[in-house]
Amino acid sequence: MKRKAEKQESSGCNEGPKGKMTLLLALVALISAFGSSFQYGYNVSVINSPAPFMQEFYNRTYLDRNGVPMDSSFQTLLWSLTVSMFPLGGFFGSLMVWPMVNNCGRKGTLLINNLFSIVAAILMGTSEVAKTFEVIILSRIIMGIYAGLASNVVPMFLGELSPKNLRGAIGVVPQLFITVGILVAQILGLNSILGNATGWPILLGITGIPSLIQLVTLPFFPESPRYLLLQKGNEEQARRALQKLRGWDDVDDEIKEMLQEDRSEKEEGQFTVFSLCTFRGLRWQLISIIVMMMGQQLSGINAVFYYADRIFQSAGVDNNSVQYVTVSIGAINVVMTLVAVFIVESLGRRILLLAGFGFCCVSCAVLTLALNLQNTVHWMSYLSIVCVIVYIIGHAIGASPIPFVMITEMFLQSSRPAAFMVGGSVHWLSNFTVGLVFLYMEAGLGPYSFLIFCAICLATMVYIFFIVPETKNKTFMEINRIMAKRNKVEIQEEKEELEDFRTVPGGQAEKKEIFSSGL
Repeated sequence: MKRKAEKQESSGCNEGPKGKMTLLLALVALISAFGSSFQYGYNVSVINSPAPFMQEFYNRTYLDRNGVPMDSSFQTLLWSLTVSMFPLGGFFGSLMVWPMVNNCGRKGTLLINNLFSIVAAILMGTSEVAKTFEVIILSRIIMGIYAGLASNVVPMFLGELSPKNLRGAIGVVPQLFITVGILVAQILGLNSILGNATGWPILLGITGIPSLIQLVTLPFFPESPRYLLLQKGNEEQARRALQKLRGWDDVDDEIKEMLQEDRSEKEEGQFTVFSLCTFRGLRWQLISIIVMMMGQQLSGINAVFYYADRIFQSAGVDNNSVQYVTVSIGAINVVMTLVAVFIVESLGRRILLLAGFGFCCVSCAVLTLALNLQNTVHWMSYLSIVCVIVYIIGHAIGASPIPFVMITEMFLQSSRPAAFMVGGSVHWLSNFTVGLVFLYMEAGLGPYSFLIFCAICLATMVYIFFIVPETKNKTFMEINRIMAKRNKVEIQEEKEELEDFRTVPGGQAEKKEIFSSGL
């Protein structure tokens, strides 16, 4: 086998050849992200444009049933439910991550998850014909559950498939497709396309198409080799999957690294959320993902989008053209996330996180000033536009994509599903909270709302600077050693027994205590 002699002299997982982007790896990343992450983004944005026409449908349906028009406060309640059920469903979907990925596998979970999307798409697409607005609200919960699972399982799946030198770039691909989904929903939602009285049911219903494509194609691609080896105990299937993904036959180094990981955590078994939260050896990893996920959602991205139309109108953009400006912001989001795919492996995760939150922090501070002075200083409205663009760039290169990459990298196989469940739950709860609180905050504080977001960005940036390590081009075990020092625990490894490990019946080799202090 190629490079065999060279590899036998090397020190295991640290000196092996760099993984390359094979056609199979690229295809599985694209199909997973398009079939799942794309729809998260699409459904975040899809009801914004047709909102007046959907509310008119709610009112008309109610009138036909009851003979009286809908009360305006009841209509507001129904529309608030339509919007907020999506992130609430996302929270419920995140709670399903741990049991599903452990029992059904990563690929299996994505395939099952498609059924949620297809059912919701059919219900939403036929809601007008069926003259029922209740199914739209129900479908938003179902789509939220779908998005909650997808937003956690796709980064986990792709992170486990990827070689260490491509893990960051491939880990950003799901976020890239989320931004593409938002942009496509904005384009299709234009009044001249589907964002009108006749087109909105089609706009809602076509979300099922990517799921159908994924349902048909994903079964032909391999399951996560780490899941096959470390959780199913099937080394032969794991080896075959790795050989297909890497494009070469000799994958011994990666198998050894996985087995080393397996040995280092065998004492603990599979982590539940409770055991993860109480385990000293993973304390700083857990705090880090909670801080990054809260920072990501509470940093004001929703507020910037909310204010964007108003900011552009104050700069002289015509009311009829504002929707095209919104599309242009979506395009900037996509382009900068694409840039992140290409620079994350060269610059590293820490730099992008710090730069991203730094851009967001500065732009929120300046935006507060600009919004307050735009009525007295005429060029301040143009400064507001610059702040919006800088903010979007900052969020797209760091705050949005990197936290999910970090969850994959900071946890080992046994704790990763529980970590994604915690991180995903924080992500969706924070999203839901911002949706509930921001309108009240905006009414009470006006432009000064952005000072709160500025402070959150600054606090997140300071935490990342002092606590979060660089994980670029490191194996999961190397990252685990770095965090073990932060947690003040000691990892005991017995490398000489790696080869013997597979010969012990049932894999129950005798092991020393992994984390030796203060558990």
